[in-house]
Amino acid sequence: MPTLRRHFVADAAPPPKTARYAHAVEAGGLLHVTGQLPIDREDPQAPLPASIEAQTERVFRNLRHILDAAGYRLEDTVFARIYLTNFARDYAGLNAVYHQHFSEDHHLPARTTVGVAALGRDALVEIDLVVAKA
Repeated sequence: MPTLRRHFVADAAPPPKTARYAHAVEAGGLLHVTGQLPIDREDPQAPLPASIEAQTERVFRNLRHILDAAGYRLEDTVFARIYLTNFARDYAGLNAVYHQHFSEDHHLPARTTVGVAALGRDALVEIDLVVAKA
């Protein structure tokens, strides 16, 4: 059984009171980052941005913050899983921001993008990652 290391990032967006989870868990040389919503970590109760682009950018800020705290880099992402509540409308806007964060072919992770009925806080997007230490 691999050693597990759980990361609870004090100044990251907190889990809702109805859920309990670590921000990330290291196992077998990989960091599994919990899905991030576009929550403002400095004001978690603040309204979410209106556009898919602004929400996606905030999700990436949250992901990078957790990765930094755990000693990992976004560029070492192995797999990204993306959830969209309005796939047809928001897929292009999501990709416009996604490609800014994964702009080089040699840093592209494997990826799945799925449409879902709903996300927490009525968010438009949620992203979770699996990252390897370089």
